Amino acid sequence: MAAASFDAFQRNQSSAFASGAGIGTLAGLIGLGGAEFRLPVLISMFRFGALEAVIINKAMSLVVVMSALPFRTGTVSLATLASFWPVIVNLLGGSLLGAWFGASWATRLRSDMFYRVIAVLLVGMAVILMLGHSAEGNGQPLFHGPAQIVAGLAAGFAIGVMASLLGVAGGELLIPTLIILFGVDVKLAGSLSLAVSLPTMIVGFGRYSRDATFSVLRQNGGFVLAMAVGSVVGSFIGAQLLGVIPSAVLLPVLAVILLISSVKLWLHRRT
Repeated sequence: MAAASFDAFQRNQSSAFASGAGIGTLAGLIGLGGAEFRLPVLISMFRFGALEAVIINKAMSLVVVMSALPFRTGTVSLATLASFWPVIVNLLGGSLLGAWFGASWATRLRSDMFYRVIAVLLVGMAVILMLGHSAEGNGQPLFHGPAQIVAGLAAGFAIGVMASLLGVAGGELLIPTLIILFGVDVKLAGSLSLAVSLPTMIVGFGRYSRDATFSVLRQNGGFVLAMAVGSVVGSFIGAQLLGVIPSAVLLPVLAVILLISSVKLWLHRRT
């Protein structure tokens, strides 16, 4: 009996690592953390409840972002990031509040309603993946002065809410915002998005830690660790394969995956 339980435990760990690596590789191919794809897998494949899945997803997204930020310093230095502190502070002013609000809302939602909220947000992510990820600015900010500050706060708040509700880092939303609203180039936008995502995720994570469901991390520590390691490994592999599969082919496929996942979650009834 003990041997059978141990074998099941090992299979669970192996499945978690393999799923994390596969999702991380796909996400790495398009420069994302993969949390939007990981969330449906946690619910549909591993049978976690909506709030449990979001908390686990948030924990692994935090690990991926913390590992990605140092890796990018070879492309964009810390000094360069620091020189854009007004942009970071502007977005954080909204995203930190949004992250706290989103996490508070998530802990109060009924389970069936939460599944539907996630389904709707996944549809939005599919649209953003198709339209927003390829956003190209002209190097000029959309607004200037007070109007830019207000727009930055509003965008940051909306991104913080969505990031908390899905347990994602929010890079797929932050990068187009940085390019269009602030006129930065795509490489710098990628690093700036991580600088904004990290504190935003920590705030959301801190709010979730006050809920009893947060114990899911302690109860599934081995699973979380295996999937987090797989996600980081997969993201690295995907980054190395960048450009092998054209975005014109990859993006629609991943968007369809999100749409299918959203339909399944909308109809989901946990057994």
